Amino acid sequence: MKQPVFALVDCNNFYASCEKLFRPDLRNTPVVVLSNNDGCVVARSKEAKALGIKMGVPVHHIKSEIRQYGIQVFSSNYTLYGDMSRRVMTTLEALAPRVDLYSIDEAFLDLTGIDRVVSFEEFGRAVKNTVYQNIGLPVCVGIAPTRTLAKLANYAAKKYLATGGVVDLTNPERQRRLMARVPVEEVWGVGRKLGARLKAMGIVTALQLADSHLATLRKQFSVVLERTARELNGTPCVAWEDVPAPKKQIMCSRSFGKPLQKLRDLEEAVAHFATRAAVKLRAGNQYAGELMVFIRTNPFKGSAPQYSRSASVKLIQASQDSRVIVQQALHLLRPMYRDGFNYAKAGVMLGDLVQEAGIQEDMFESSPEPASDVARSERLMAVMDAINRKSRATVYMAREAGPAAYLMRREYLSPAYTTRWDDLPKVH
Repeated sequence: MKQPVFALVDCNNFYASCEKLFRPDLRNTPVVVLSNNDGCVVARSKEAKALGIKMGVPVHHIKSEIRQYGIQVFSSNYTLYGDMSRRVMTTLEALAPRVDLYSIDEAFLDLTGIDRVVSFEEFGRAVKNTVYQNIGLPVCVGIAPTRTLAKLANYAAKKYLATGGVVDLTNPERQRRLMARVPVEEVWGVGRKLGARLKAMGIVTALQLADSHLATLRKQFSVVLERTARELNGTPCVAWEDVPAPKKQIMCSRSFGKPLQKLRDLEEAVAHFATRAAVKLRAGNQYAGELMVFIRTNPFKGSAPQYSRSASVKLIQASQDSRVIVQQALHLLRPMYRDGFNYAKAGVMLGDLVQEAGIQEDMFESSPEPASDVARSERLMAVMDAINRKSRATVYMAREAGPAAYLMRREYLSPAYTTRWDDLPKVH
């Protein structure tokens, strides 16, 4: 049987690259992208990394560097990043027989047997060049017989410029040479905390982890680390996922751009979060049987009065109807609310998710045709979703309407270049 071969395609500095793509004037300018409410740095261009800007640093800590080096700052533009990710993944799906989306900017490709037609490295370069030509975003490609080794190959493709962004690690000798140079904490799934424990045992490099006694790794750590070591030795242990597993929970929450005090503003925020969660629920063809709402003040402001509460409810019948979910969320919120606090965050979580076949009808349902009620609800939600996808005249749940005081602070937000007509780039 032919040994499987995987390629990991990873976009370089994805958020920052998306921002630069539509701003040619920033080609060689350091760029950073901030987290929700413009709090911390969550993405950096290669120029910003070269200046020593650290991931996760609060933006107010680097104000002097921003002024000194002319660093361009952007708020997170999730609409733009999501659409650019879709374009990249669509391109990859046209190039490889099977694609497993790993994150917004990473995907595994199944290259098993492709070397009968073209070498793995040549195919990797074709992928890199095609994505850049079609989308305009730079990627690196790591190729190996297991996913963990493919991750390692991608690490080398990014770190060593001489590779040209593509590393073929299907040769066992090349695998061992690279693993001898890679710190153990850089291995997929290890990280700093586990890496520190391994280093205390004398396991400093990826190669030393690969050569470790498997039974000892299982006993002292976990079966997961044992599988990682097996993958480093070329034995695939991570199953291929053609179809992503259904979500077990859906969370929609956000820290507010400014604190909320009035119940009315909290109701608008919770209604919005519940609506967004319901949209995600329908996108996965799922129904929620349980709903949880939470509110809290800012725990990092110790001098201010603190308050935090959550409540949940089991739905009599699993639903994906925004009206039902918003109504239940507001019923949970109102008894929790206390006057006199500055609320910094709220959220809605949907649980006990099932597919349509798993819905259990209410035995006390008074309607003679409950199935028809469900069908009408599904048609109504489908129409609302279709309007919101295609039209600028977005349909809101009534309780969402208002000044949207709960929205995030995004002072440096770039245009939605690819999804809004008014934001299309203009050529003069």
